[in-house]
Amino acid sequence: MDLRQLNHFLAVAEELHFGRAAERLGMTQPPLSQSIMALERELGAPLFTRTKRQVALTPFGRQWLEHVRPAVGAVADLAAVARRLQAGTVGRIVLSFVSSADYSILPTLVRRYAHAFPRVDMTLVEATSDVQVEALVEGRTDAGLLIPPASGLPAAIDYRPLLREPLVAAVPENWVKDGRLLVEDGRLAGEGWLDQPLLLFPRHVAPTFHDLVIDHYRAQGREPHVRQRAIQMQTIISLVSADMGLALVPASLRNLARTGVRYLPLAGLAPMLETGLAWRRSDEAPTLRALLGIALDMAGG
Repeated sequence: MDLRQLNHFLAVAEELHFGRAAERLGMTQPPLSQSIMALERELGAPLFTRTKRQVALTPFGRQWLEHVRPAVGAVADLAAVARRLQAGTVGRIVLSFVSSADYSILPTLVRRYAHAFPRVDMTLVEATSDVQVEALVEGRTDAGLLIPPASGLPAAIDYRPLLREPLVAAVPENWVKDGRLLVEDGRLAGEGWLDQPLLLFPRHVAPTFHDLVIDHYRAQGREPHVRQRAIQMQTIISLVSADMGLALVPASLRNLARTGVRYLPLAGLAPMLETGLAWRRSDEAPTLRALLGIALDMAGG
């Protein structure tokens, strides 16, 4: 059977008259009757009972009609679906993100995209920057909010910066209360904090972030005492709340409120961390291009 025969069946089922159905289809009655008979032979059961005065659906024909009508309707919708896919208003997109983006640009980007394209299925995947780059190259994700490596990204990956923010110190509240840390005008002051235990990302998963912190210590003549390493910002903040050490984190992490943790700006010039959007340069998917448009608009072009 083919779509033409299914349309013939629908016309006869709805008109219950071969003459009117043929007129509706723009054909003569004999080829329509032959088409229906061929369809019945293929199905192995009659679809209609025919008399000189009446055409009626058989019980089998009535049941089959319930399946044919939505199937034919779906085929008729395919052209419109294609237009929506080309416009990026339907489809799928997979967006990965570093944990720090969850407290800065990710919520706004997702909210704006979902509002503009509610019929696009967006999947979010949290991952470190190195894992994101690999997934992009292999085509397992469509775009990623990441911290760009100092060594640069692969040639196949395009990138636009979206946010630059200073690092601040996440410190145990108890250390401030007992005078272990010096705070002046709401900022972490003095040099004593540089000798306290540090909580830090492993270098192999976040080399840019790791080196930014280490270089800040070395610029002040110190080698940090790294007490614990963790790959999630949430874990690092939890360790701070447990008095395990302090951490230098993006300023947006202040949106992650945790009992026993205080966020303090650094005295002097603070290191700046960049987060941006990466994607495969060759990817022309409309859903991706729509996401890029929203992201760049957020970043001011």
